[in-house]
Amino acid sequence: MEAAITILALLFVAFIALGVYATVKAVGAAKRGVDRTITQARRTVEDTTLRAKSFGQTGVAGELAQLRLALRTSMRATQDALHAGVAEDSSLAESVGLFRRLSAHGLELDEELKRLEREPDRATVAGLLPQLRERTERITHSADSLRWAARDRARQFADDDLDALNAQIDIEAGALRHWTVEEQQPGQAQGAASQGPGAGAARGRDAGVDWPEPAAGSGNSSTADESWGGPAREEAPQAITAPDPHLRTKYPWQKSARPETTN
Repeated sequence: MEAAITILALLFVAFIALGVYATVKAVGAAKRGVDRTITQARRTVEDTTLRAKSFGQTGVAGELAQLRLALRTSMRATQDALHAGVAEDSSLAESVGLFRRLSAHGLELDEELKRLEREPDRATVAGLLPQLRERTERITHSADSLRWAARDRARQFADDDLDALNAQIDIEAGALRHWTVEEQQPGQAQGAASQGPGAGAARGRDAGVDWPEPAAGSGNSSTADESWGGPAREEAPQAITAPDPHLRTKYPWQKSARPETTN
């Protein structure tokens, strides 16, 4: 009895611990989702504000807004391209590492540009603009190089795969179109000729071909052959031995010979 109570108590504690763990994981996932949503919303609002400043303001404030907008756009596009490509091509892992080091410089420059936007001394900020513009161009150029290199690599792999697929399809299409007609061997041709027309007719009947035959008494065989476009058949030669007169068929118009009378 005590053992059963102990087992039930352990199961209850296990269920409680499992429930607490699942709750903590769910809360953490929800919190990360909310933080991600807030971050994306903040970035969207900030990008919209920078676009408005770059088009609506002139002078130092507009120049700083354009630099920040160009920097953020290039870095975000490169980050998305590399993270999407490394899932399919593991060789981009080193490029991702280089981009992280470049992102540190980009974030530092973005923070500096943000501070300068609130700087009241516009003359000093105007003197720093050439240096800030050069740094922005160097960072964006490096980010663009990584992004386009990753895209060119992915496109090259896609082209190679397409070329291989086209070659396989061409081979398969050629195999499907490859049919050969077996030519009749000379020995087979001589054997077919030696069998004569009777064997050909027998093969025609075996193959299920029912050729029409001329009706009995409807003309000679040569006329029937010519009606189908074939050569006229020659009559069979008569035998050398004289026919037996007793076996000869008699017709009404044939008269029997009169017996000779002797005086």
